[in-house]
Amino acid sequence: MSTYQRPNILLMMTDQQRFDSLGCYGFEAGHTPNLDRLAEESVVFEHCYVNNPLCTPSRASMLTGKHIQGHGVYRLYDHLLEDQILFTEWLLQSGYLTALFGKLHVSSIAFEEHKRNLHDGFEIYEWCLEHSLNMDSPFNGYVKWLKATNPEFFARLYREGRKLLHIPRDAHMTHWAAERTIDFIRSQASSARPFFCMMSVFDPHDPYEDYPLEMSELIEADKIPVALVREGELDSPGVLRRIQQESVAPLPPHSSQDAIRKARLGYHASIALIDLEFGRVLDILEQAGIADNTLVIFVSDHGDLLGDHHQFGKGAALYDPCVRVPFIMRWPARFKGGQRVTHLVQPHDIAATVLAAAGAFNNELQTAMPDSIDLSPLCAGESDKSHDYVYCVYRNSGLSRTNPHTCYFDPPIHVTMIRDKRFKLIVYHDINPDRACEGQLFDMQADPLETENLWNSLDYANVRREMTEKLMNWLVTQEVRYLGSRGGESLPPWRRRKRTNNKCLPVTGTTRSEDVRKNQC
Repeated sequence: MSTYQRPNILLMMTDQQRFDSLGCYGFEAGHTPNLDRLAEESVVFEHCYVNNPLCTPSRASMLTGKHIQGHGVYRLYDHLLEDQILFTEWLLQSGYLTALFGKLHVSSIAFEEHKRNLHDGFEIYEWCLEHSLNMDSPFNGYVKWLKATNPEFFARLYREGRKLLHIPRDAHMTHWAAERTIDFIRSQASSARPFFCMMSVFDPHDPYEDYPLEMSELIEADKIPVALVREGELDSPGVLRRIQQESVAPLPPHSSQDAIRKARLGYHASIALIDLEFGRVLDILEQAGIADNTLVIFVSDHGDLLGDHHQFGKGAALYDPCVRVPFIMRWPARFKGGQRVTHLVQPHDIAATVLAAAGAFNNELQTAMPDSIDLSPLCAGESDKSHDYVYCVYRNSGLSRTNPHTCYFDPPIHVTMIRDKRFKLIVYHDINPDRACEGQLFDMQADPLETENLWNSLDYANVRREMTEKLMNWLVTQEVRYLGSRGGESLPPWRRRKRTNNKCLPVTGTTRSEDVRKNQC
């Protein structure tokens, strides 16, 4: 790293964007020329899998550099523990100016409305979850901007909330985030102090009709693929039907094809707006003359099933449209553009990558986030290091619309996914000891659309066993590393002795009562 000047870092983040929603990932019906141009100049990761398919746990993983066992945010409304440090704090301590414009969401929205996470590490903090939520929060930067620029629309949005559809572009949250990011970059372009800026927008998250109407004209609606479903898909594992029926989702179960087509059009119209606004931000880097030494990262927190496999939104059905996201990195001063990388990576690798680029990644931080890999050597052609396996952990993380007592599923739903270069195993853990776990096994090379479940196939029994063993070993490793004994320990005196050839030797300072126990070691 010593041969490289510390870069500025721009993290452009979307919410609920599946991997196959951009032209550079093969989607033909959308309008994403700016992000496709970014991809041509960047390293494009083909297989980025999230740590959890819900906003809060996934974002906590990305920003702490840990799997969910490491940071403890398992569910949508959990709080990040006060001892958990976002990588932005390490950047701030190393001399970076750090700024947030938009959504953070590493803790419950009910927490972040009133408080900041103790170690969020942002010197500039302009927070906003989405257009009409938490509008009275003192941290809501979008509301302050909207009051100043369009008070009439602010009043209408405050009255109507989510019922107000097709928000004009000049009043849209995505536009606000771009405006504030552009202002920030301009103010720092000539500064000797490097910056980290997180531009984090709410779309293409539902509701799918918050896009400016003119964005739909950019989408080739007749080319949008229909939802991928097959007969009997909800029969095995049986929990898939429960997930479909009970999950809080943007569309109800058994929605019509017309409703799904309308949702998909809105989804991609929102992405068209994201592309235009992110394109403006990328242009300002060029105009300011700092693009070459700015590390640009584009990623999302999880995907959206959009009716595929009879499921809607995100949650416990861990198919690729839900858990695989676009991930693009550009750093012209170090990376060769136009690369397509098939290595397995995860969003928590962003922490080590950013800190290493900033010259702040040391042994202490590697110990704090041992699963996070610096991807810069891979992007620069200096190393082939990535993950042999990636994991996604769902621990009753999402919301149920049928439980009258709590917002989560009862009985709970727990799911774990492991994937290697070829196979993907999903285990639905049953808390009833009298029932066996169900699962799915897919050959992702022969069946990338995940249409044939090989879980019960005798031809793949060895694959299922080997991947299950690998998954169990990983779960135990995470448990021992992060969830072990919590109350400290007090060893009996005779246990505090040194051993040599299976014989106990007295330790300096032992008492007579300890010596008489020397044969009890």
